[in-house]
Amino acid sequence: VQLVVSGGGLVEPGGSLRLSCQATGRPFSTLVMGWYRQAPGKEREFVASIRGDHVVTDYADSVKGRFAISRDDDRSTMYLQMNSLKPEDTALYQCVADRIYMGRRYGQYDYRGQETQVTVSS
Repeated sequence: VQLVVSGGGLVEPGGSLRLSCQATGRPFSTLVMGWYRQAPGKEREFVASIRGDHVVTDYADSVKGRFAISRDDDRSTMYLQMNSLKPEDTALYQCVADRIYMGRRYGQYDYRGQETQVTVSS
């Protein structure tokens, strides 16, 4: 499975950004998809995940109510809509996928895409 990430960039506090992650190499609907991030000097942290049925999602408390994860099976793409961004959301964001696992342990995800920088600053 190949994961290609797009989106990211510089945004002012309170602004919005959308990240995309396109998966190829396996039927997209069979994959659990997720996002992680790592800020400078901090450990990598779970952000959100979504199951193939579009119904089951999971969010870190730090982003709940501000971020929304979704997926478009026709485009084999997962999205992370980030609203009300804060400076503490500044990090490298990475897309992950797995055939079964939907937890928060990074090492359990079989597939990982490249990282994209999100910077929230005025």
